[in-house]
Amino acid sequence: MQGLDWVILGIYFAVLIAIGLWASSKRKKGGSLFLAEHSLRWHHIGFSMWGTNVGPSMLIASASAGFTTGIVSGNYAWYAFVFIALLAFVFAPRYLGAKVHTLPEFMGLRFGQSTRNILAWYTIVTIVISWLALTLFAGGILIRQVFDIPMWMSALVLLVISAFFTMLGGLKAVAYTNVYQMILLIVVSLVLVIVGLDRVGGIQALFDKVPADYWVMFKPNSDEAFPWLPIVLGYPVMGVWFWCTDQSMVQPVLAAKDLREGQLGTNFTGWLKILDVVLYILPGILCFALFPTFENPDEAYLTMVENLFPVGMVGLVFAVLTACLVSTIGSALNALSTVFTMDIYVKRFRPNASQRRINYVGRLVTVIGAVIAIAMTVAIDAIKGLNLFNVFQSVLGFIAPPMAAVFVLGIFWERATTRAANFALTIGTAFCLIVGVLYLWPPEWLHFPWPHFMLLSFELFIILVVSMVIISLTDSDKTQYIIPEPIHEGWSKLAISLWIALAVVMISLYVYFN
Repeated sequence: MQGLDWVILGIYFAVLIAIGLWASSKRKKGGSLFLAEHSLRWHHIGFSMWGTNVGPSMLIASASAGFTTGIVSGNYAWYAFVFIALLAFVFAPRYLGAKVHTLPEFMGLRFGQSTRNILAWYTIVTIVISWLALTLFAGGILIRQVFDIPMWMSALVLLVISAFFTMLGGLKAVAYTNVYQMILLIVVSLVLVIVGLDRVGGIQALFDKVPADYWVMFKPNSDEAFPWLPIVLGYPVMGVWFWCTDQSMVQPVLAAKDLREGQLGTNFTGWLKILDVVLYILPGILCFALFPTFENPDEAYLTMVENLFPVGMVGLVFAVLTACLVSTIGSALNALSTVFTMDIYVKRFRPNASQRRINYVGRLVTVIGAVIAIAMTVAIDAIKGLNLFNVFQSVLGFIAPPMAAVFVLGIFWERATTRAANFALTIGTAFCLIVGVLYLWPPEWLHFPWPHFMLLSFELFIILVVSMVIISLTDSDKTQYIIPEPIHEGWSKLAISLWIALAVVMISLYVYFN
């Protein structure tokens, strides 16, 4: 970082704060912080969902995967369009029709208060661990390297910036700043790719300089890292959980102006996910072509930046990495405060609380959540000799089957009972986590030929679905909860047409790269 880099970084923060303040001024006085008064348009939704999904660790890990295996890891981006479409046409109409603030609230309508309570705490723990602590840990390493400050201070800097928008303007400020930050991310990453292609000698030269299997999306089942069958079967479990049932991801859709904007916004997210391969994975492949003797794939992205960008652009790249962090953390803090305030505080303790009181509690929860996240980040950093980031990400993969099973049966099967749902969320989660621990740290006495991680996730999902069906069919409690009806107003021919176009493009990409 040279003098010009610092100036550019300062300009980025000044613009970011100005947009946040402007967006906050647009919020109605005394209005809710959580769903932006249902005012989000398609571009706010699309950029917010995509921005929440992006993090500096994703940039670095994607470039690393591109360096070592090519575009095959892009399945996690391109395959997602199926489940984003499922959100747009199956889940979102029901969420918006039920007029809920949170997904635990929606499940409460489907299965009752006990399920809502369990799912609320379940969601809070997931947000604190996966969205806050792990994102801060990855981002704290980045901040620490640049500023040479302790981890706790790095995490504090990121949280202060993110919490500022969350507390001042709520979801509206988070969504508006996400638009600015994601446009910046696209521009800077695209410049890196264009410069890299120019240095390599063009697209054809890039094809000639890397192995042919770098351009294949489906690898044989004999491939240890990315066999095609586990991806085809296992990713849907992760996809339903992540794109359709995770509060941090779905909240922008809950805040849509109407169903049309929600379906257009999710469609926009699907188009943006195509860019993941171009902006995140391709730099790693370019690094392989330019520096074939390079030994550390994890440094592929930053190596490209260091060798291809002049002074000034480095500061812009650091601004982009910071933007990824602020976007993810801001969305997570807003989701955390929404779930705790609406599902626990208002529902259980103060059902008649005023909007002013609700906003006050939301802001207080944001601060408390930030403090807990800092403590967890410092604790993670204190443990040496273990790549905890990868470990936690793997463990979180075992959280997906229970959530996916409960929401899928809850939506598609009216005979699913409360007892079955609560079983999956409690006993089922404990079972999945135990399997996850044994998978990650197998004891010496356990000599078991584990399947691929994604296939194991699918098998756990099937076990939980079968268990829920058996419990539901034998349940003596015949209390009937109605599946919330989807909203019928707002279906748009434009949204349907754009989704058909996206499906055609995605299928074509898979055919071409296979």
